[in-house]
Amino acid sequence: MSERYESARELYAAAGVDTEAAIERLKKVPVSLHCWQGDDVKGFDQDGPLTGGIQTTGNYPGRARTPDELFADLDEAMKLMPGQKKINVHASYAIFEDGEFADRDALEPKHFRRWVEFAKAHGAGLDFNPTFFSHARVKDGLTLTSPDEETRRFWINHGKACIRIANYFAQETGIPCIMNIWIGDGFKDVPADRMGPRVRYKEAIDEILSEPYDFTMVKPCVESKVFGIGVEAYTAGSAEFALSYAAMNKEKCIPLMDNGHYHPTEMVSDKIPALLAFFPEIALHVTRPVRWDSDHVVLFDDETREIAKEVVRCGGLDGRVKLALDYFDAGINRISAWTVGFRNFQKALLQALLAPHEELKALQDENRMTELMVRQEELKTMPFGDVWNRYCEVCGVPADGAWFGEIERYEREVLSTRC
Repeated sequence: MSERYESARELYAAAGVDTEAAIERLKKVPVSLHCWQGDDVKGFDQDGPLTGGIQTTGNYPGRARTPDELFADLDEAMKLMPGQKKINVHASYAIFEDGEFADRDALEPKHFRRWVEFAKAHGAGLDFNPTFFSHARVKDGLTLTSPDEETRRFWINHGKACIRIANYFAQETGIPCIMNIWIGDGFKDVPADRMGPRVRYKEAIDEILSEPYDFTMVKPCVESKVFGIGVEAYTAGSAEFALSYAAMNKEKCIPLMDNGHYHPTEMVSDKIPALLAFFPEIALHVTRPVRWDSDHVVLFDDETREIAKEVVRCGGLDGRVKLALDYFDAGINRISAWTVGFRNFQKALLQALLAPHEELKALQDENRMTELMVRQEELKTMPFGDVWNRYCEVCGVPADGAWFGEIERYEREVLSTRC
């Protein structure tokens, strides 16, 4: 161990924190890495534009165009990330072989065999998402809320197929699969009927979740949204809808919060303990909104650190909080975007583990608020970076300042050849 780390360990010990225990704890925490950063959410099952209120901006060279390219890029990024990973896959990333094709309502586990092989090779679990966007069967911007029975039936069947695929993921890896339901259904301007689409959405989710699954191994989620591009006035899957559905169906699904899917003044960090007071489990998509749900690369910023603090303080690392990332930037090197975001969230979790939470809680309970403020502020200037570099060393990945050269090499030798 370096002298700098030894010094940092002694300083943290004086503050009541065991850095070795924090490092060992974080090594076992799975964080789900989203596959869609590598190709700008294009997927493999259609050639059309990105729709559903989502937008990816930028045209940086080297976007993954095939499954092999996406797997290679994921592999490269994961070499630079410390800690335990899962792989988060959208249904639009089905891989068809030998000229076969299946529409989304007819997807089968075999279409995701290569994702299972990739996950097993990396000792990772898999999470899954039905893809209710970027498809010709989205009618007038609607899927599960559509008043058209044929349209709604297609998307219900897609959701049921995804339950079967999530079962397959869990059985093959032996690791629970988080299966997240999110739709962008809504209206650009003020609707005449706000309740009808939500009733249809509720009934559609009910039917999707009637597909058999083991709730200990498959964890369906319902994710909310404030608005999207083209659906600014109304989204059916609002926060109130998603949370109410999960609350009324605790035996078969859990709530999922994406910290970009709320009004700008709302803080998901504050919502985590509120939900954990009522739900045994919750799920998170960690992103970075800039003025709206823009899915910027996760930074080591205030809200990311507060989210990590609440996950740690509330016992979320014991399996109660399912952690995943969700962002996509086509304006910068995509491998770097993956790496920076993942490493930053790992930093936030490590820093949260390097705080004497029980002592701080006691100060609050005893109303020693002056001392609490002093302690919290002093923790901010502790030598966290030296512990982070030790964590990277223990995980066998480059420390800060030592990994970007590999990104440049990969861009020069691999990404640039895709232009």
